[in-house]
Amino acid sequence: MQTKLTYMLYPIGIQGFETVITNGYVYVDKTARMYDLISSGRYYFLSRPRRFGKSLLVSAMKAYFEGRKELFKGLAIEKLEKEWKQYPVLHLDLNSGEYDSVDNLEKELNTILAKWEMIYGSLETEETLTSRFKGIIERAYKKTGLQVVILVDEYDKPILTAIDDEELQEQFRRKLKSIYSVLKTQSDYIRFAFLTGVSKFSRLSVFSDLNNLKDITLDERYADICGISEKELHTYFEDSIKKLADKNNITYDEACEKLKKKYDGYHFAPNSPGMYNPFSLLNALEDGELGYYWFESGTPSFLVKMLKNNDYNLNELQNEVITSDMLGQVESLNDSPIPMLYQSGYLTIKGYDEEFEEYTLGFPNGEVENGFMRYLLPIYTNNDKTKSKGFITKFVKYVRGGNPEGFMSSLKNFLAGGKYALAGELEIYFQNTMFLIFRLVGFYVDVEYMTSDGRIDMVVKTKDYIYVMELKVDVPAEKALAQIDSKEYMLAFADDGRKMYKIGVSFSSETRRISEFQIKN
Repeated sequence: MQTKLTYMLYPIGIQGFETVITNGYVYVDKTARMYDLISSGRYYFLSRPRRFGKSLLVSAMKAYFEGRKELFKGLAIEKLEKEWKQYPVLHLDLNSGEYDSVDNLEKELNTILAKWEMIYGSLETEETLTSRFKGIIERAYKKTGLQVVILVDEYDKPILTAIDDEELQEQFRRKLKSIYSVLKTQSDYIRFAFLTGVSKFSRLSVFSDLNNLKDITLDERYADICGISEKELHTYFEDSIKKLADKNNITYDEACEKLKKKYDGYHFAPNSPGMYNPFSLLNALEDGELGYYWFESGTPSFLVKMLKNNDYNLNELQNEVITSDMLGQVESLNDSPIPMLYQSGYLTIKGYDEEFEEYTLGFPNGEVENGFMRYLLPIYTNNDKTKSKGFITKFVKYVRGGNPEGFMSSLKNFLAGGKYALAGELEIYFQNTMFLIFRLVGFYVDVEYMTSDGRIDMVVKTKDYIYVMELKVDVPAEKALAQIDSKEYMLAFADDGRKMYKIGVSFSSETRRISEFQIKN
């Protein structure tokens, strides 16, 4: 039962359903969707980004299967469920462990199994993780007379921590396989199994062996089982939106628009409604500020390693196309970074081509796009964050003010201050760096812009200006500028009333910096 208060308590970082309910935190009711899932099958897997409500969902499932009807008073499931049986629940939470070695993972698993064995007993002959887990499930069933419920939260946490160490990752796989494989062999004793995680590792036995595990990650019926929908935002948080508007001296409609632009936009199935990031949304409503909450709560360094290992063109993040069979496949740093970027929440579904079974992906919202660019900038330029912030202010003013000499000089000096050793294919690296900087500060950027006579390396547009740029490596800037004229690139913008500048840029492969640039209007 939720306590009524004169002010709203936001469950930020609180993953326990009982804590949320008994302490009066606002709870966005997902129990009808949860009941539908539980009533429809037995074995499920759900992938969602971090801090998206997976743990709270698992905790609510745990309370439901434990028959704790009092916690669901006033919620949808109270009227849907008639029996409220008390099942034996085995909750395997891998969120908090430190997984820097296989020994630490085994210790974590041993601790969890030992806790269950204190309740359901053990046998001396059960020496392996597999035999112990099998014995626990069977005895729990015999002791209670009811099948067992198994809830696994963040099943892939150990594997993700070792994604840049293939040997350790393989050791983790084998250790986890000894646990997850039991879900199939003990199916007669299992009423319901639900696994959550960020990624779907195809080589892990839970997916290759357990063929009755239904993946609902892209299932439109459960697209809103985590996160906050537009309807839920206005059902539960109207007063909070008004307070945010008042604090920022904007109208209610403006506050709604800013929240939507910054935190909405996650689509977990083709044509599904957009979902707000709950962590960011709740923080913004509590603080009355539109900050970068989710992004600043932690970005895995391996994502950047994957981008660099693949010499990925960052411009394509705005409109990436991937086949459906590739969307859930991640195994190592050398794989395409796109599935992991999607699964981690940095990209989301923007469209779907049913004929070719291809998804179009892009940034979900302003928080993720701007936050990701800010995160990547000091890494790609090898400048510290403090210098990056100072540079951006001047850079923006020059670009907005139609001063290409100013922003190119600033850019040249900024890149010259970075460290020398930078990895990656040169042309992609230089293009990525330029794209990052312009996109980060909010300007329209188009890389490899198609014309009738070729491709423009980069086009940057502001309210009043268009900058057409040709980028060369170890070629004089004069020749880069001449290509713009010889290919008649400017004709593509002949009907545009904005003032136009042509910019030729030469990068040095020796210094890995801008060696010179030339400008014409």
